[in-house]
Amino acid sequence: MAAAGPSVFLLMVNGQVESAQFPEYDDLYCKYCFVYGQDWAPTAGLEEGISQITSKSRDVRQALVWNFPIDVTFKSTNPYGWPQIVLSVYGPDVFGNDVVRGYGAVHLPFSPGRHKRTIPMFVPESTSKLQKFTSWFMGRRPEYTDPKVVAQGEGREVTRVRSQGFVTLLFNVVTKDMRKLGYDTGPSDTQGVPGPSPPPGLPL
Repeated sequence: MAAAGPSVFLLMVNGQVESAQFPEYDDLYCKYCFVYGQDWAPTAGLEEGISQITSKSRDVRQALVWNFPIDVTFKSTNPYGWPQIVLSVYGPDVFGNDVVRGYGAVHLPFSPGRHKRTIPMFVPESTSKLQKFTSWFMGRRPEYTDPKVVAQGEGREVTRVRSQGFVTLLFNVVTKDMRKLGYDTGPSDTQGVPGPSPPPGLPL
């Protein structure tokens, strides 16, 4: 009797929230969480985390280095709702209150291998100068009640935002049984590498 084939595939990701560039700010920390579709379920690792506070490096880069580890495994029956990692960066304002300094999100890499991603961050903006002054004076900047809204499209078109900073992540990705279920992500080291040229005389 033939053994039954796999009914789910696995996506295993580890890596780190490596560093950030926020030229105007210092002493920042980072939170992360994952957003994924209904057919996905975490099977191991941590779904959310909060880093240590870090200060800018003293060299010309002025990088904020966290090297905060990520380690999570998901299972799913189909790629719809592929997981995204959502980042929120916080730091003190002039009054010492923790305020959001940036939100960002990116899909976990689709292909196995080592990947580096730099995410542009943004912050919500007040809709009027009066609200902007009030939020600055009260030490309460506009922020999302649930950061996961960053990875979703509903309602985003009515939100005014401003770009601010970048965060760099490193991922090591391993998949299991995707090919057996008919999904071919291809090895990461072949993407972008030109293949052999066709023999002369053949149409391209």
